[in-house]
Amino acid sequence: MEAVPARARAYVACTVLGALFCLLPLPLTQTPWWAVGLLAVLYASCEQAAARWRFAGTFYPVLLAGAFLLPPPAAALVVLPGALLSRVDQRPHRLRRIWRAAQLVLGVWAASRVHWALGGRDAVVASDFPYALAPAGAAVLAFCLVLTALDGGIRALTTGAGSAPCGRRGRVQVPPAWRGLFVRSLAPVAVHGLAGLMMAVLWRSPYGPFAALLVLLPMCVSWWVFAQYHRERAAHQATIRALVQAVDIKDEYTRGHSERVGQASMMIARELGLDDARVEVLRFAGILHDVGKLGVPTRLLRKDGPLTPEERRVIELHPEYGHEMVRGIGFLGEARAAVLHHHERLDGSGYPYGLMGAQIPESARVVAVADAFDAMTSTRSYRRARPVPAALEELERCAGSQFDPLMVTALVRALGRHGWHPAVTAQEQPRVPAPAAPLSPRPRAHR
Repeated sequence: MEAVPARARAYVACTVLGALFCLLPLPLTQTPWWAVGLLAVLYASCEQAAARWRFAGTFYPVLLAGAFLLPPPAAALVVLPGALLSRVDQRPHRLRRIWRAAQLVLGVWAASRVHWALGGRDAVVASDFPYALAPAGAAVLAFCLVLTALDGGIRALTTGAGSAPCGRRGRVQVPPAWRGLFVRSLAPVAVHGLAGLMMAVLWRSPYGPFAALLVLLPMCVSWWVFAQYHRERAAHQATIRALVQAVDIKDEYTRGHSERVGQASMMIARELGLDDARVEVLRFAGILHDVGKLGVPTRLLRKDGPLTPEERRVIELHPEYGHEMVRGIGFLGEARAAVLHHHERLDGSGYPYGLMGAQIPESARVVAVADAFDAMTSTRSYRRARPVPAALEELERCAGSQFDPLMVTALVRALGRHGWHPAVTAQEQPRVPAPAAPLSPRPRAHR
């Protein structure tokens, strides 16, 4: 996101102005400034340690402890040193730091405001449990809502994913930019909020700030475990990329095809209103759908002319080869079924098992449409690429017999809203100037 749209920059500027407004009362705020400084240094140290050890996420307990201990402007001030000095991997670095700082200032200010309005400060000072949990819970909820709203807004402005399709019964769904953000972030932020409340209570106890710091030890351990999970997930994705690159090297005419099918599968899944976890799995399904081609002789994949019946039978084994290769990868979930069944047809004439209608897994029906769309819109050894409108027209013609109409409609709507801008473009190889043929009742296997 090096080229940030002007509207996104304006959005960041408005967020920064809001953060500055929250900090304006600081000169008139009566608060122990040594506590503000200590919390700010502690938070900055945690962020630097996270960057050094490549931990995942932001360490919220210190920020929420500040929200429970300090007046709103002072609590918001704790954010600034750590956020402005934090490590940023993507460009533009300065804008991202400013955005993150402004976002957290607003979130912490809102959390502190809600906590104090509900009498949480008195409950923390008196260690009044379980009453102290209610204001703290409301503060965490406010913090999470502010971050979700701001994150969704910037995503909508930078990716164009802000519009919301109607549900299957006419109900308006959550816009894609916000979909799943709140639910996904609430649980970890709630855990951080509980740790922050424990810090605040111990801080106000006779044992003082030193006892409060002990709360961070188990949190750091859990944070480390969470970072290990993210590293493992990154390793999984690296494995997937290696498999896809192996397929691309073997079949030069479909180079980039897997990534584009993954992108189209993701667009269909989002249009269907699936949660982010399933969208990610379907992206994996699209990327890996042709991994079984590693078991197919290269001469068949690169053959210019039509396939013989025997050669077609060999090609049609690639879904089973692929399933054998990925069935032991647990995190792929339903993507494994898509690898096996993406060449099934609704009328039962597909392969490898001739499944019909609802017998075909939903993930396979998504990938089948994405696969056929990219196969038609990219040049192959046996024909030229079709324009996107012609490919969509062909998909609609075959909906109900070969493809699931729901998936075809979702792709048409997604492309109408966002257009088709594949991240990877296959190399054009116009070796055979034959006209494109329509999809036959039993089409040739994609090669």
